[in-house]
Amino acid sequence: MENKLPTSDKDFVESLIPQRFPFVMVHELSEYSESHLLSGFEIKEDNLFIQDGLFQASGLIEHQAQSVALHTGYKYYLLGKEAPTGYIGAIKSFEAETLPKIGDQLKSEVTILNEVMGVTLVDIVTKLNGEVIAKSQMKTAVK
Repeated sequence: MENKLPTSDKDFVESLIPQRFPFVMVHELSEYSESHLLSGFEIKEDNLFIQDGLFQASGLIEHQAQSVALHTGYKYYLLGKEAPTGYIGAIKSFEAETLPKIGDQLKSEVTILNEVMGVTLVDIVTKLNGEVIAKSQMKTAVK
């Protein structure tokens, strides 16, 4: 398969993850390698995780998890295979410095620390305007 990066093609990005509207929390794939991914997401007013104009911590966690799913999906795309369904196995840590608001553009960097038998340990850092607003470490698993 061809490398289509960077891309903010909504249909292509959504084809790489199992989630569908209105539960999609990634819209851009900027960088990819076997151990790294950079994703983007613009927070819209109709987002499920908006409360009082702010994108809630649960939305940040979902955005980060979908960024990991995007890594897996793109990996499978490059192999010419359909991406498997995955889920969060465990959240080892999560910190949110601030909650973003409607219209903000999030950038998340996923670093793959370890991958064994379908279980992936990742560090994720989410930035807004170049400033870190959230960090997590989680395990994800594929079916």
